[in-house]
This record gives sequence, structure tokens and C-alpha cells, in this order.
Amino acid sequence: MSSAETPTSAPTPSASPSPSGPRLVRRLPLAGVLRLHKPSDIWFKPATSVVVSAAVPNLTLLALGRLDLAIYTMAGSLCALYAHNLPYAARARALAWVVLGMLASLAAALLTASLTSSAAVLVAVGAVLAAAQKTLCDATRIGPPGHLILTFISSASLFAPQTLGQIPGHLALTAGAGAVAWLVGMAPALIRPHGPERRATARALNAAAAYVSAEDGARERARAGAAAAVHAAWQSLLATGGRGAARRGLERLVVRAEVALAAPADTDPALLRAWAAGLSGTGPVPIPARHDGISDPGDIDDEVLGIEAELAFGKPSLWRRLAPGSPLLPVALRTAVGCALAGYGSLALGVGRPYWALVTAASLYQANVTLTWNRTVQRVAGNLAGVLVFAAVVPLAHVGQIFVVLFCLLFSFGAEAFISRNYWLGSVCVTPMALLITEFARTQEAGELITDRVVDTLVGALLGIVAAVIVTNRRAADHIELALEATERAREDAERTLAAPRPEPGGLETTHRRLAAALVELRAADDTAAGEWWQRALPEERVVAAEQAGHRTLAATVRRRTRRTVQETDEHRGGTDARENTRA
Repeated sequence: MSSAETPTSAPTPSASPSPSGPRLVRRLPLAGVLRLHKPSDIWFKPATSVVVSAAVPNLTLLALGRLDLAIYTMAGSLCALYAHNLPYAARARALAWVVLGMLASLAAALLTASLTSSAAVLVAVGAVLAAAQKTLCDATRIGPPGHLILTFISSASLFAPQTLGQIPGHLALTAGAGAVAWLVGMAPALIRPHGPERRATARALNAAAAYVSAEDGARERARAGAAAAVHAAWQSLLATGGRGAARRGLERLVVRAEVALAAPADTDPALLRAWAAGLSGTGPVPIPARHDGISDPGDIDDEVLGIEAELAFGKPSLWRRLAPGSPLLPVALRTAVGCALAGYGSLALGVGRPYWALVTAASLYQANVTLTWNRTVQRVAGNLAGVLVFAAVVPLAHVGQIFVVLFCLLFSFGAEAFISRNYWLGSVCVTPMALLITEFARTQEAGELITDRVVDTLVGALLGIVAAVIVTNRRAADHIELALEATERAREDAERTLAAPRPEPGGLETTHRRLAAALVELRAADDTAAGEWWQRALPEERVVAAEQAGHRTLAATVRRRTRRTVQETDEHRGGTDARENTRA
């Protein structure tokens, strides 16, 4: 239940498959799964947002003596966790869709709960909802915390007593809290209107600096990471809407990051990091000086800097991402099967809250089996530690409902503060928060809650990973082939543009953007397939060759663009000087 649920990339496989034949089973690692990492650079944004968004309605309900309704306001408040990486124009739309998605999920759950009390039917509906939520969140690339918040709310609501007449009022509470979450998420725009784009640009500059400074053994991985960061920075800039002075300044810095990837030997990593540091706060965007033969960025042609790319380079449609053969569909099937198995397994053991097992299974599924296994270990470790934390605080929580509310706010902040370090550490806070939410309606026996939570965690994790292994993704290697073809086409287009004496306006930048995006997709497809448990041999040599050729072509487009910009700038300045001499 956090804004840091989804890893940015798959881990390097423990061993490469043999080129002579398939390697059917890959080792599932344990080493390093619980290792702590650096915290997210924006962890405090979702942390403070969810606290403010939840405090307003929860304290209001507490004052009115209706804290039993807090589960419905929490549904809207938790929407504040989303879209903190997006520019504000895009964030406004994304948050609105998240709130609408939450309302739709909750409405389906409440309607089902009001029509049937059959636990078997409720588990089935919960599994289908979880799979749909997982698929749509992945397809829209909404980012962390992904589907898990939606699944947590809808699954819990399925097993809450409900009548048809109560549904409109409960949905109205969610909509009201969702409106508060939207306002809280958009509020920073008043202080730092270009904050998300500045952070994305800073990440690109720091990633480029890391590539320039990398040792030979880590060079390839650093280059792939830097290319992905630069691509993400361009996507952030293209999502801002207008092209004011701030955006043009950020574009020039992203171009400098691209130049660093093209000519690492001629780049000073300290300068890149200094520019990145200058993007913090609300000060002016750093302006690179004329350096290493590159013209003053104030003279760089706006068209070269992305207008044509913005028109020509678009994201795949939602329907295309969900089409038959999509890499999302095996994960969706795993989610449905795993959630159903977990829910029915919990019912078979007589646990009174099967939705906890269902949510545990839903939280596991990542891009491949290796990542799913990692998440399983992290989930179990975090939940078991979390129930111990709950056991420590529950006596004070039972003193009065105000302590329940305050502890929930504290743990929601802690979850966001810690979860980017490692998922298990965030789960240490998520677990007691989820247990305390059940106390909103009435005080419950702590021992029973702890027992049910432990059993459901183990059942959900065990049956969830079983489903991930049973539901294979044999098409993962096929997606590498498709990504290789797309990369080769993009590279050929870029080569043809480079061969032209004078490329058409925007053509060089457009082909550069397409090739960069294709390389990012190729790396993602290869990492995903490398982490599948059952998989035929992967074309690793072809992938490496395609990446190397693609990055060489990218570097050539950057050098060609830079030379052209310098030439056009010098011609422009020469003409200006001639006119000034004539006037004199």
C-alpha cells in the first residue's frame, strides 16, 4: 500500500541461458531480497499527502461519532498516493481517473456485497476485480502503488455488510474524500509548478553522470539506466502541455544528458551533477554555458528540442496494450488464479477474513516470476514483523478511537517513508495500519486479528507463488523478438535520416526519440523474460548487439544534431554581424 510498490527494472538473471538449448528452470534467489536501498527522492510527497488527505475526513467522522464510515473515506484518501511523478497538467487528469477507478471498484464490490452473502461468490468477484485492476493499472502505467490500493479497498468492502440503500451514501463519502485527495495532490503546483519535470531532468543528468563515471564492468547497465532516465525525462517534459521558458531550459539540460551518453569521454560528470543539484528548490533553471564545442543553449532550435517529436512520437493506445498477445495478460491471469486460490484456501481453513489472503496474493505479482518471488519473501517478512508492531500498539489504540486514527496516520506516513528502502520495511507499517482500520467500526479481540492475519499472509503468499509458477508466460521470449524488430526498424530509420544531407525539420529529433524508446522497451522485454522461471533460451547475443548498435546510432544523431546546431548558430551570428557592419 505505497507509492513505491513497483520496481523500475528486473534484476539481472543469476545465470544466462545456454545458447545451445532451453534452460527450463531458473534459480529463485534469496540473497539480497531484504537488502535496504536508498530512499526515493520524493518519498515525503506521498507520505505527507496521504496523511493530510486522510486526516481531514477521519477527524471529521471522529467528531461526528461515525468513525465506522471511515473505510469509505479512506478509499478516497488513499488516492493521494498516486501520480507524484507526473507534471501537474498530467497529474490532474491521472488523479481524476484514479478517483473514478476507485469509485467504480468500490461500487462493484458494494453492489456484490448487497446482493449475496456467499463467500465463494465474493472471493470469485474479488479475484476478477483484482485481475482487472492489475491489468488496467499496468496498461495505463499509472505507477506505484498500482492496483494494490484498489484491490485492498474493494476486497475489504466485499466482506462488509451492505444494503442497496446504503451504497449511494457510501460512494458519496469516497467521492468527497477523493476530491480532497485531488486538491492535496495538486496543491504543490502553487509553490513549485515545474517540480516534477525538474526532478525528472535531474535524474537524467545524474544517471548520465553515473554512466560517465562507471567502471567498465558496470558500463552497459549504467548506460541502459541512463538511457531510460533520459527517455523518462523527455516523456515528463512532453506531458507538461505548454512550452514556456522553464520547459525550454529543462529541454536544453536533457539534451546535455544525451550528449554525455554520446560522448562520455568528453563529459565532466561533476558538471552534470552540479546542474542536477541546481534543479532542486524553486530557483532558476541552470543555464549551461558554451562548452566543448556545443553552442549556447539559448541558440538551440526549438524545433530540434522536441516539438516535432511531440507530434510524431506518441504512446501506444490502451486497447493496443490490452490486445491479444499483450505481455500484460499472463500477469492478469496469474493474478486472477492466485487471488482465487488464496481466497478459497483461506475459506477452507475457516479464517474469517479471506480478503486478507486475497490481497496478499494480489500484492505479489510483478513483471516475472523472479520479481514475484522477491515480493513474496518481502511480503511475508514485513507482515510477520508488522503484526508484532500491532501487538505492541493495540493496547493504547483500545484506550480511545482518537488513538486509532492517530496511529493510522502515523503508520501511513511510515509506510511511504520506508517502502522505497525495501518493500518489506514498508510492510512493517502497512500491516498494523490495515489491522487498525478494522477497528474503525468496532473494537476487536487483538489475538484473533493477529492469528487471522498471520494465517492469511502465509496462505496468500504460498498459493500466490504457486499460481505464478503454474501460469507460465512462454511468450516472454516472443516479446523480445518483437522488441528486436522494432529496435532494428527504428535504427534503420535513424540511419537513413543521418545519411540525408539536410534532414527535414524535426526529422532527426523524431527518429532519435523513437530509437531511444525502442531501446528502453528492448531492455525491459529482455529483463522481463530473463526473470521467468520456465523459459526457452533467450537471444542474449542479439539483444546485446542490437543495444550496442542502437546506442551507437543514438550517439551519431546527437553528434549530427550538435554539429548542425553549431553551424546554424554560427551562420545566424555571422549574418547578424554582417548586417551590423553594414549599418555601421
